[in-house]
Amino acid sequence: MDNFSYYSPTLFEFGRGAEEKVGMLTFLTGATKVMIVYGKRYAKTSGLLDRIENSLNTIGIEYIEHGGVCTNPTDTLVYEGIDKARKAHVDGMLAIGGGSVIDTAKAIAAGIAYKGDFWDLYTGKAQIKEALPIGVILTVPGAGSEGSGNSVITHTGEDGIPVKLSLRTDSILRPRFAIMNPEMTFTLTARQTATGIVDMMSHILERYFSNTQRVGVTDRLAEGLLMALMDEAPRALSDPTDYHARANIEWAGTQAHIGLCGCGRIEDWSSHAIEHEISAMYPQVAHGEGLAVVFPAWMGFMAHHKPSKVAQLGRRIFNVDEKNDRAAAIETVASFRAFFSTILKMPLNFLELGIEKPDIDKMVERLHNNKGETIGAYYKLGAKDTRQIYELMLAPEQRSATESQTTAAKTA
Repeated sequence: MDNFSYYSPTLFEFGRGAEEKVGMLTFLTGATKVMIVYGKRYAKTSGLLDRIENSLNTIGIEYIEHGGVCTNPTDTLVYEGIDKARKAHVDGMLAIGGGSVIDTAKAIAAGIAYKGDFWDLYTGKAQIKEALPIGVILTVPGAGSEGSGNSVITHTGEDGIPVKLSLRTDSILRPRFAIMNPEMTFTLTARQTATGIVDMMSHILERYFSNTQRVGVTDRLAEGLLMALMDEAPRALSDPTDYHARANIEWAGTQAHIGLCGCGRIEDWSSHAIEHEISAMYPQVAHGEGLAVVFPAWMGFMAHHKPSKVAQLGRRIFNVDEKNDRAAAIETVASFRAFFSTILKMPLNFLELGIEKPDIDKMVERLHNNKGETIGAYYKLGAKDTRQIYELMLAPEQRSATESQTTAAKTA
């Protein structure tokens, strides 16, 4: 196990009626006027926004609204929010929603405190030093942004194709508090629930796949969370109002991304980078859906190149009985694919994502332009490797067409 520092300053207010405390919790951050960031429908149509504003009014905290955040949030709403917040002299942020809303609020909080273009912070041209305090009312679990210091935003690229990058901080962008009432997730669709679960599992797996030795505690934490999610998923999908299933899933999503599963080891994160290029080029793809396609392909590649940790995972959570690591890893990949497809009803290839002709050349080029010559820590992936992983995401009929085109090109 490696040396590590772990700091989690977020206060989690969990359970029925937790949102009633938003006014007092906001007051405790020191904010006197906040920007409330939310999505397109739920916050308003559910009456939640009214309840939040009433709680703020009771405490005497002023507020302005900034709604309309979509999946795969873009820089447009961030720039608008920064300008609006500065003019209104906002000194705090309040996000009502899931990862997209929270990440947008974080970008605005960082951008207000920075004199230049907020995108400099995401590209690494500048280092984040301060941000406005952020509070969260979580309504869509999955991204884990309620407990992390990270934010992912999509920026319009110079070639007209958006660039999706993450900003990672140890503490500056961690929310001061996160209100989590599982009842607010009862109205989520099966698709929203399933994509959130895939996102949670992916956050765990990105940390689990590590070369750091003797990390038994963090390995077991990760495996336990994965098993809990797989146990609770069918219950939540069959009965969306099963409070305890929803509560366990929501809390697992926070634990997946709060940093505990990464303590004492080097993390990977290549699968997220690979997926970001998919949902940047094809914004109709939800992040969780993209990860459902990417992770089995990534693990399939590892089954033939570095199978040991994949095999360990399969033996511990799927009871894989194969003694040979490669054979065990292949069976593990099949088990993950079956869970994603059969239980979660997630797509498993580009065609099921609605992408008939994926531009793999472009994705590989952009991936390494954005992330470097190699990506990942568990296994260093160059362009040849990431191309192979993208090709593993092709549906059988797409693969046949690609092979025919390649053969024709060689013959010509």
